[in-house]
Amino acid sequence: MSIPYSSSGAVPVAGDRGKDDTGPRIARIETFCTPLIGFVRVTAEDGTQGWGQVSTYNSDLSCEVLHRQVAPWALGRGMDALEAVLAEIPLREHKYPGTYLRRAMAGLDTAVWDWRGKVAGQPVAVLLGGTAGPLRAYASSMRRDITPEDEAARLVALRDSHGFDAFKVRVGAECGLDRDEWPGRTEAIIPAIRRALGDGAALLVDANSGFGPARAIAVGRMLEDQGYEHFEEPCPYWELEQTAEVTRALTIDVAGGEQDWDLQQWKRIVGLRAVDIVQPDVLYLGGMALSLEVARMGHAAGLPCTPHSANLSLVTLFTMHLLRAVPNPGRYLEFSIEGDDYYPWQRGLFVEDPYTVTNGRVEVSDAPGWGVEISPEWLARSAYKVSEKG
Repeated sequence: MSIPYSSSGAVPVAGDRGKDDTGPRIARIETFCTPLIGFVRVTAEDGTQGWGQVSTYNSDLSCEVLHRQVAPWALGRGMDALEAVLAEIPLREHKYPGTYLRRAMAGLDTAVWDWRGKVAGQPVAVLLGGTAGPLRAYASSMRRDITPEDEAARLVALRDSHGFDAFKVRVGAECGLDRDEWPGRTEAIIPAIRRALGDGAALLVDANSGFGPARAIAVGRMLEDQGYEHFEEPCPYWELEQTAEVTRALTIDVAGGEQDWDLQQWKRIVGLRAVDIVQPDVLYLGGMALSLEVARMGHAAGLPCTPHSANLSLVTLFTMHLLRAVPNPGRYLEFSIEGDDYYPWQRGLFVEDPYTVTNGRVEVSDAPGWGVEISPEWLARSAYKVSEKG
């Protein structure tokens, strides 16, 4: 299918770097984006291709960063040099550190991993040292604009229709400074979900940086009393000492790290033992290679890895392959339960939906690469840009 161009431009390769790279070199990096989703296609000099994705949300900005600050250092380099390129980019772009650079780097990383899988005829999970196969998923609610009763009812329906046996709901207000979404909601929803789903369900909550330490500890005690097993981002994520205080005070597992893109910050998180569970986001962090590094940090400290994957773009598929390969996978995969009514931009992304939940499990297939095809119709409606080897 011919994809209409909305913009194009060539980016020259600086200097003579990459002379020692072996294997096919990167000749073209294309992006197809909306403000919410940005897919990336990498093409080698021999015409072989791989698909990836920059991070969701402000994806149009991340795609622009990809063309300006990632592509110049990747074009002309060998596909096998990905890890070296990823290490080089933050040095070359040292005046522009931050989340957008990593969100853009993730597009290159994930596209090259797809290319590697297709060339090898193997799923990415196998290339990473793991296997294809099933993963237990937890039904992850993104909503706070819902009563405890209505939230409980839809989780029960998902249990009955798809076999979920693990569930996560929201408490507090996002970055709420100890405020609740409305007065009393946290105190009401914690027991309501347990009553509705019974003692056999694994229950988790996410506070999204909502509480100071004292309030977080008080909420954590309620969670412990109700048999919850996972308390995510209880305090402002940038206040590591506050989170560590909560972790030390509670027996429930405290989880965090989804927002953190800086490996030095990850070293502090692990060294401080600020959390019991590390939660890198593959796309916020910069791709699979960096996510593997964070998982290994956690493993060395005895901490399981349950990555953040809060929507049904490619990020959940990337996370599935990661969990089938890391030495310290957490108990389950985060699986968003929000459909077209809440996340309409997820509609029509793929030729075939890669996310089928059966008996509360999803499957990493043995198809090469990511094992998914982006919808040509979606691509035709997106904004297009290309960077090419000069």
